[in-house]
Amino acid sequence: MYKVFVNDKPIILTTEVEKESGFKNYLLKSVNISKVIKELNRSSIKEVRLIHDDKDKLLKKFLKKLPNVVAGGGKVYNNKEEILFIFRNGKWDLPKGKVDGKETIEETAIREVEEETKVRDLKIVKPLETTYHIFKRNGKYKIKITHWFEMTTTYTGKLEPEENEGITEVAWLNQSEINKALKNSYANIKSLI
Repeated sequence: MYKVFVNDKPIILTTEVEKESGFKNYLLKSVNISKVIKELNRSSIKEVRLIHDDKDKLLKKFLKKLPNVVAGGGKVYNNKEEILFIFRNGKWDLPKGKVDGKETIEETAIREVEEETKVRDLKIVKPLETTYHIFKRNGKYKIKITHWFEMTTTYTGKLEPEENEGITEVAWLNQSEINKALKNSYANIKSLI
C-alpha cells in the first residue's frame, strides 16, 4: 500500500477492495486522476482508494498518470537532538528540492538542505521513507517523489532562509516545538517525524 497526498488527503494505492465509507474506490487502470484530485479538494470525502490487482505494479502504474518531479530532502539532527525545520508558504516543512542534472539523490538532498538553510557539514545516516504528493504548477498537476534521508551535523553557525524559494524562517526545533509545528505542517512531514 502507498499513500499519495493531495494537500492532506491521501490517495491510497491498494489491492484491497473495501466497502466505501467516507472514501471512494476507483480502478487504477481506468481512473481519471484529475477528477479524483478535484474530488478530494472540493468534497468532504477523507480519501480515495485506487485499486489494482498486482501489488508490485501499483506504484509504477500510478506514477505514469502524471508527470513526476524527483526530489531529495533531509531530516537533520544537531548535537542537541533538535531537528532542522523551514517555514515556507505558511507551513512548517523539512528542507528538500528537485534533482539537478546528473547528481545522485543523496547529493540532491545534501545540496538542498545547504541551499535552503545554510547548514553545512551534513552527513547522511540512513535513508528514510519516500513520500509522494500531488501539486499544481502552471495549471498542471504533477507528482513529487521525495527521497528522504536522516542526516546529522555539527554545524552551529547562523541559519539563513533561502528567501527566493519562499522560505521565511529556519529553526532547530526541540520535541515540544516540533509537536507544535506539526499542527501547521503537511501529512507527509508528520509521517516522517
